[in-house]
Amino acid sequence: MSAPLVECDYVNPGLAVRDVPAAIDFYTNKLGFKLGFTWGGDPPTFAGVTLGNVQLFLGKGMPPPPSDVSAAFFHVGDADPLYEMHQSNGVEIVQTIADRSYGIRDYAIRDPWGHLIVFGHNLYNAGPPVKIERVDVPVRLEKRLAALLADLAQHKRMTIGSCLEEMILNTNEGVGPHTKTTLRYIEELKKEHGIDYDCHAS
Repeated sequence: MSAPLVECDYVNPGLAVRDVPAAIDFYTNKLGFKLGFTWGGDPPTFAGVTLGNVQLFLGKGMPPPPSDVSAAFFHVGDADPLYEMHQSNGVEIVQTIADRSYGIRDYAIRDPWGHLIVFGHNLYNAGPPVKIERVDVPVRLEKRLAALLADLAQHKRMTIGSCLEEMILNTNEGVGPHTKTTLRYIEELKKEHGIDYDCHAS
C-alpha cells in the first residue's frame, strides 16, 4: 500500500525528565522558552514549553544516557543573541556557535537531564562561490530609508551593496530574505528613523 498524502506542518519533540517543575524552570528561565501548559496534577508530570512556533514536551520519566546523536534541533531566525543569552545564564555549552559546512550556523547545549539541544539558523551564503562582476549603479534613496538600510546591513554583517543584492535576488523569486526576527528588528529601525510610510510609498 502506498503512503497517503500527509500534511504535517510541525513536530513536537518530547524529552523525558526526572523533575518536570525543575525542567519548566530551566527551559523558561535559562533557555528562553515560554510555558504552554502543564498536566498531570500538582506537581505536574507533563508540560509543554514553546520556542517560537515549536512546542517541546517535557514528561516525567527516566532520561536515556547522554548522547551526541539523540538531540532536539531548533531552527531559529538568529542563533547569535540566543547563544549570548544562554552563555550569560550559565547554560552548559557543549559546542560553541560557528558556521558549519552543512549550511547552518549553530551551537549545542546540554540540559540538566543530559539531553543535547541544538539551536541554529540558515547560512544563505553557503555553497560554492558564483563568478560575478559588480558594476557601480547610481542609486538615490530617501534619507531615512538609506539610514535604515545601513543599520540593517550592519546588523546582518553585510555590506550595503550585498544587502541590496540579497533583497533584489529574493524579490525576483517572489520571496523575502528576512526572517521574522529580522522583520521585528526592521520594525524597530523604522521607529528609530521615523519612517512613517509603507511599501506603497515607492
